[in-house]
Amino acid sequence: MNAEIIGVGSELILGQIDNSNASFLSKELSQAGINVYYHQAVGDNPGRLKNAFTTAKSRADVIILTGGLGPTKDDLTRETVSEITGRKLVYEQAAKDQILSFFKGREQTMTDNNLQQALIPEGAEVFPNDEGLACGSVLDDNGTLVMMLPGPPRELKVMFKTYGIPYLTNQISERQQIQSTVLRFYEIGESQLVDKIDDLLESQTNPTIAPLASDGEVSLRLTVKGPSDSENDTLLHDLKEKILDRVGEYCYGEGEEELEKIVADILREKKIGVSSAESLTGGAFADTMTKFGGASMIFPGGVVCYSNEAKQEAVGVDKAILEEHGAVSEACAIAMAEGCRKLFRSDYGVSFTGAAGPDPMEGYQPGEMFIGIAGPNETVGHFVKIKGSRSRIRTYAVKQALYLLFQELRNK
Repeated sequence: MNAEIIGVGSELILGQIDNSNASFLSKELSQAGINVYYHQAVGDNPGRLKNAFTTAKSRADVIILTGGLGPTKDDLTRETVSEITGRKLVYEQAAKDQILSFFKGREQTMTDNNLQQALIPEGAEVFPNDEGLACGSVLDDNGTLVMMLPGPPRELKVMFKTYGIPYLTNQISERQQIQSTVLRFYEIGESQLVDKIDDLLESQTNPTIAPLASDGEVSLRLTVKGPSDSENDTLLHDLKEKILDRVGEYCYGEGEEELEKIVADILREKKIGVSSAESLTGGAFADTMTKFGGASMIFPGGVVCYSNEAKQEAVGVDKAILEEHGAVSEACAIAMAEGCRKLFRSDYGVSFTGAAGPDPMEGYQPGEMFIGIAGPNETVGHFVKIKGSRSRIRTYAVKQALYLLFQELRNK
């Protein structure tokens, strides 16, 4: 199956909201083995929506329309689909009862236009809205499946996962098992990674390889379609081995879990604690380490120490180090890491000191920094250079520290 997604709503065209529904649906469809080749966004205009629908029908097996199912006059999706497909709109009784019950339960006066949220094209299969009022639906229009989903992401996501995907997978004529896995890489750019596996990308058929860069790392999603799990496992394993033979040194994990979760799991499994002393990152590392349940088991504490006085008083950085080497130095990063490790009696200490920007600091340009990693056997200061805005520099600094910690821990 090939699918096309049409986002309906002038707010999308005007840039007032991001079309997050399209990215969510594309990911879900891809994992189900359904190809998405086009996205469209259309304002609240029936003529332009008709044109978008006609174009999509010429090239897609599945058309998914999001938005335009509300109670106001500019909610035109169901009316436009009704006109194009030649199916009159009828009330879906269960959805109508839900709307009436909603207003009665809140003791609010309901205007008649609210009931249009219970209208569906005649003969369509209804998708109940478990998070709102506007029901969704799907119909077969001369071989093309037309699905209408509400615009609010909270409603759409639940409806699609509960009703949309099961419906589509049941319609796939050639019953195949779909399996996928994600390989995660760090310290290698997307272009460099793609270059090393270029021949695999060029010759891919089944399984397929989809690169994706985000937040300083790169992932490869490997997807296979086959008649059985065992055959799929073999195909995925063979492709994965080919990739890892070339770029395995940069791979830090497999699956949906990101670097911070993987590091947290390793710390918990090995019963290791890490603390932090942060100047450049302002507590961002501590925030990351405390996102997960049971954080106190792996992160006893951290300090934010921007001024030299704070570095001295909070984690015991020697005044002589600051005078001789400066606050932005390998020596200071080492002293900070050792100081927080001692203060919180943790197995490891992590420190950050550098120039986050926009101005240079002590002769270092924005993005130049030192990250200290203090462990049971040694302390190492790493010079790191990151380009970008102040926010990006701080975010990537935390990611870099997590990766340095991961490299240290995976060999334990």
